[in-house]
Amino acid sequence: MGGYDEGVYRMYLGQVPMFASCSDAQINELWDLAEFRALNPGTVIVSEGDAGDEFFVLGSGEATVSRAGAEVARLEPGDFFGELALFDDVPRNATVVAETGVTVLALTRDRFRTLLADLPGFREAVLTGMARRLHALDAKA
Repeated sequence: MGGYDEGVYRMYLGQVPMFASCSDAQINELWDLAEFRALNPGTVIVSEGDAGDEFFVLGSGEATVSRAGAEVARLEPGDFFGELALFDDVPRNATVVAETGVTVLALTRDRFRTLLADLPGFREAVLTGMARRLHALDAKA
């Protein structure tokens, strides 16, 4: 993958609310443990009701999100989904399907937990990012 793509992905990672308080070095560690995937149109990335242990950032292309068979959202580059799977073993609450060819960064729960345990300051940065996200959501309610 070219340097431009890598830079774009790192920017997208930094825009994810729970990673927004991370340093560049922490984003680099995230990048190193994430897996890049290119997927064909029509690929089901996650299925509603399935167990999930991966978080995704959409790097290119478009995907649709559906619940109970009804489309509820469209995802574009920079959008992310599945973050709760990093914390809890709960069924997916939606299905996400690649509408076009897409590229995603995937981070597994095991790799995320490795970062939480081993990377100084990462846990605090994630908690700060999550707290800010909750405050923002609470302000909208």
